[in-house]
Amino acid sequence: MLARYAVAVPNDTSDLTSELIRAPLDAADLRPRIQATIDDVLARQGTLLANVSPDMEPLVSALRDLLAGGKRLRPAFAYWGWRGATTDVTLGSAEETAVVHAVTGLEFLQACALIHDDVMDGSDTRRGLPAAHRRFAGVHRNEQWLGSPESFGVGAAILLGDLCLSWADEVLLTSDLDRDAVTRAKRVYDEMRSELMAGQYLDLLEQANGGGSVDRAMQVVRYKSAKYTIERPLHIGAAIAGAPEEIVAAYSGYGLPLGEAFQLRDDVLGVFGDPEQTGKPAGDDLREGKRTVLIALAHQRADDAQRGHLRALLGDPGLDHSGVETLRSIIEDTGALASTETMIDELLDRSLASLDGAGLSDDAREVLTGLAYAATRRSV
Repeated sequence: MLARYAVAVPNDTSDLTSELIRAPLDAADLRPRIQATIDDVLARQGTLLANVSPDMEPLVSALRDLLAGGKRLRPAFAYWGWRGATTDVTLGSAEETAVVHAVTGLEFLQACALIHDDVMDGSDTRRGLPAAHRRFAGVHRNEQWLGSPESFGVGAAILLGDLCLSWADEVLLTSDLDRDAVTRAKRVYDEMRSELMAGQYLDLLEQANGGGSVDRAMQVVRYKSAKYTIERPLHIGAAIAGAPEEIVAAYSGYGLPLGEAFQLRDDVLGVFGDPEQTGKPAGDDLREGKRTVLIALAHQRADDAQRGHLRALLGDPGLDHSGVETLRSIIEDTGALASTETMIDELLDRSLASLDGAGLSDDAREVLTGLAYAATRRSV
């Protein structure tokens, strides 16, 4: 059973539909329907791979575990992007069901991004489980196979991510949507994938050259996460609906600042989050040396002693609890944490203002408002 998505909601939303605001990802019964589609895809693809060899089962099993949970944000934004530009929607109709199927492909693209990102970052865990490359390295080690367990794990994870990328396309292209709608959506989808890969490279580049610039860190945020998580999924939904340009523009005004706020919240959780809720060890982003906006602000404002600690401790894979606490203290004492929280609030306000007068359906506007709070007030 999927866990409810906890959201801290401000007190001034009483004029909105409370259930949609408090549990926006549960509106239209969307998450279990996405999960059912994922399960169907994995069953079909698993059969195909089993016909190749029974040795393929660990790949499907790893993916089944990874996709058994998650917030489903990207398909949710795509779905409600479609709903916002569509009138007379009937839940369970052929068209509405086809949209749910099509946007589920974004979960496979996200799985690809997560698997490959964990390889690039050298992450140990994902959603409370071993990251894919660690999982396959463990299989190699337990079976006492020849060669390096780590190399085998990385290779298997890369291939698993590639499978997800392929299946993401297939899910979109084999949906029962009108062909013109698929063509319009595919144009946005292709652009989104290129932006995502560009953002991933910029992220690698920032870690390689030591980062330090807030502007460059924000550029990574924009292309690795913000556009890909919210703005482009909304555009995909709009494309499916054949929405007018004014709605597409409103989705950009809402989606881009909200996507940036979402990633900033992720960065805060990566340093200060509760491991039992985030599914990652405390301070894991600090061990990986991620050059986030939070870190860039701390570098910018640190004194010489603080900057020395940042240089010595950030990116140390063996960073212990004491080192994590030292870095956390620097981030708080320099005001980097407070400034990031202020940025999140300002971006949220800007995002929500873009929904005013956008001409969206009432239910979509209510859910998009709820999703905005869910994305920025979350603890996971």
